[in-house]
Amino acid sequence: MLEINSTIIVQIVNFLLLLFVLNLILYRPIRGVLNRRREEMEGLKSAAEDLLGKAGEREKDIEEGMAEARRAGHKEKDAFKAEGMDEQTTILREAGDSAARKIAEARTETDGKVAEVRKALESQIAAFSEELAEKILGRSIS
Repeated sequence: MLEINSTIIVQIVNFLLLLFVLNLILYRPIRGVLNRRREEMEGLKSAAEDLLGKAGEREKDIEEGMAEARRAGHKEKDAFKAEGMDEQTTILREAGDSAARKIAEARTETDGKVAEVRKALESQIAAFSEELAEKILGRSIS
């Protein structure tokens, strides 16, 4: 059986002294290191969350800037397109006017030539008629 004597008391005192010394030398520094590490990790976590928030804001700003640039690009493209359509309309109108003038000139010239040919033929109609009648009748009419 277990005997309670002075050695047990010495052992208990020795254990308590060892526990005090280990706490002073080993456990407190380890707990201090662990506490500093925990605080540092919390600080890093907080900094990371802040950086993620800032990155989200910057991403949002970039997306807004790109959307604005797209809108400006579409607006400029539409302006160029409208300008091109106006220029196309002007060119087509000028081409149509030029074609109409040339057609009118050609008609006038053709009408003039037709009138000249008619006058030339009218002066020859009598001679042709007489010649034709002579050929049909087979004798001289004059």
